[in-house]
Amino acid sequence: MVKKLQKATVKQTATEPDNAPSASAVKESAQQIWLAGLGAFAKAQQEGSKVFEGLVKEGLSIQRKTQAVAEERIADATSRMSTMANDITSKATGQWDKLETIFEDRVARTLNKLGVPTSHDIDALIARIDELNRNVQKLQPKAAAKADVVKAVAKAPATKVEAPKAAAPAKKAVKAPTKAVKAVVPVAETAEA
Repeated sequence: MVKKLQKATVKQTATEPDNAPSASAVKESAQQIWLAGLGAFAKAQQEGSKVFEGLVKEGLSIQRKTQAVAEERIADATSRMSTMANDITSKATGQWDKLETIFEDRVARTLNKLGVPTSHDIDALIARIDELNRNVQKLQPKAAAKADVVKAVAKAPATKVEAPKAAAPAKKAVKAPTKAVKAVVPVAETAEA
């Protein structure tokens, strides 16, 4: 366009006086620029809404793609962090278990040096005491029966022995204690058998 103006200016300069050709060229050039601007504005107005809608659609699709990629990466990062946290937790738990075992072993050794019995020792003693009790029960059924008889005799009401009366014959006074002794003696003899 600048070349056209230059050519027109050169042609007009040759045919017209010096001032006249340049003013008309400038006027014609300004007119063309103005018309080009109006044409661009009209075209932009007609196609502007279509272009705008197209840009909105492209922006929406890009936004969706970006969100999908971002969500994918967030999910991936979350799973990685979760895996790392589980690994760290399992390692820490393993270390705590080792530390606990070491502590328990040292405490057990220290208590053993001090002569404190362990729970295993106490369980063994309880089992031994139970066995000894069973053996004693087997050996003492007769002694238990004797003890029951002695307890029964002690609880049995004693027969009253009355003091002899002055006028009473001596035979009656002797007979009463004999009956009481006879009643107690057979019970004691059966207990011994």
